Amino acid sequence: MTVVETDRIAMADESDDKDKLTLDRMFEWLEELPVPEGYKVEIVAGNIFMSPQRMTHWQIIVGIYEQLRAVYPRDRLASDVRIDFPGDLNGFASDMAALSKDATPDEKGRWSYEDVEFIAEVLSKKTAMNDYGPKKAAYATAGVPVYLVVDPYIGRCRVFTEPKNDEYGVDRTVDFGEEIKLKDTVVGLTLKTDEFPRG
Repeated sequence: MTVVETDRIAMADESDDKDKLTLDRMFEWLEELPVPEGYKVEIVAGNIFMSPQRMTHWQIIVGIYEQLRAVYPRDRLASDVRIDFPGDLNGFASDMAALSKDATPDEKGRWSYEDVEFIAEVLSKKTAMNDYGPKKAAYATAGVPVYLVVDPYIGRCRVFTEPKNDEYGVDRTVDFGEEIKLKDTVVGLTLKTDEFPRG
């Protein structure tokens, strides 16, 4: 009789594992869906978001990438690449991420959030609440030193630094055309915004 009870417990545990929702399982489902070309897919707090990438969006990302290349080699920059962050089911594909010099991918080829030094997100109207809400909190919790949010609709950037717990201690606003001074951060450079398009 004890054997039967033990077998039931083992079977229940196996069933629980199969039914457990994980980021890997969710991304596997997404790979089977017909995601339209030009859309970015992320999982934020267990919710799936698809957002189109507009030309304005892409030009800003490229502008940031080209400037980061002054201090980061190509293999330490990632755009729209899945990185799992703290919190419940947070698999983000940030518009731009810069990784530390010691960063190495894991056995699945994924980067660790502990190696992220800089994140940039370019706002889309329908997902802006994520960039300023749960994603910002997850980046702060992860200890990402610099988080940049670029808003092409109003021509403004917000720069968050000094993460502690799930908040950033410093929040600076920079209008397009002004410089984003990051020399005193781990990034170690000044980003120019005068070529960032609006709209």
